[in-house]
Amino acid sequence: MYQVISRCPVCGRKLKVVKLQCENCDTVIENDFCLSAFDYLSADDLFFAETFLKCRGNIKEVEKELKISYPTVRSRLDDIIQKLDGKSNVISSSDSHKKEILDALEKGEITPAEALEQIKENK
Repeated sequence: MYQVISRCPVCGRKLKVVKLQCENCDTVIENDFCLSAFDYLSADDLFFAETFLKCRGNIKEVEKELKISYPTVRSRLDDIIQKLDGKSNVISSSDSHKKEILDALEKGEITPAEALEQIKENK
């Protein structure tokens, strides 16, 4: 069985679950189902969160378990908390491309009409 992916491999946006199937009787249920915030974490972030919980939130224990420093534990924890709150610093490739277009516009390298056209083409 494969791990559920939570982001579209083409555009990087969130995926939704629309079908569930029973392993035993093959009953199929189709609808829009929600994934938890944890389903959107990377494998590394999920492993860190699991380790943190197994260590009962004791940062010193997490340091020992993962062989990383206290500041690294705090940084990883803060990063995961931001992601769970939906305030991830991750920039999608389409957002990055839009930023490049806006930077070019600001520098006068392209006109507003050209910028608008490039943004429309990128959707």
